[in-house]
Amino acid sequence: MSKPTWSTVKSAASELSQKELLSLVGELYRLSKGNQAFLHARFADSEAAMADCKKVVAECLYPDVSRDHPLQVAKAKKAVADFCKAVTDPIAHAELMLFFLEQGNAFTLEYGDIDAGFYSALVAMARRAAEVICSLPVNLQEPFMERLGEVVRSSSGIGWGYHDDLADIYAAAFPDRR
Repeated sequence: MSKPTWSTVKSAASELSQKELLSLVGELYRLSKGNQAFLHARFADSEAAMADCKKVVAECLYPDVSRDHPLQVAKAKKAVADFCKAVTDPIAHAELMLFFLEQGNAFTLEYGDIDAGFYSALVAMARRAAEVICSLPVNLQEPFMERLGEVVRSSSGIGWGYHDDLADIYAAAFPDRR
């Protein structure tokens, strides 16, 4: 017996009435908090979803070290990825990706070098943010370019090749801004 695929599910779902589809979405909504968050972000209040996601990112990448809260890079990355799946607005994606980068960068500026994995995650997010920024209409890019440029400037002297990678990403994305 072959494993079910999206095609199988899609075919069955296409046979449902609107009422049956709404009932199914309701069941999925009640099934998990993750589904609820996705549906809220997609259909109800993307601004509230952004605020919730920023809170998670801040708690994960700039934790309260006085309370012995650990860095949780994977959890922050997942929050960003989940938000970007639910909300299709590239401006919101750029905002959240830069916020992720800014929080991680600010943490390392305050507490010193972390580890290579931490910086790899920040560099990967910077790369994705630059791609999203470049996909925006030119008249909307400026504030995001400035914020990314500020992270690059403030990262000078941070180890693990982090600053060099950020500078390369910025230079490649915005060659006229050197």
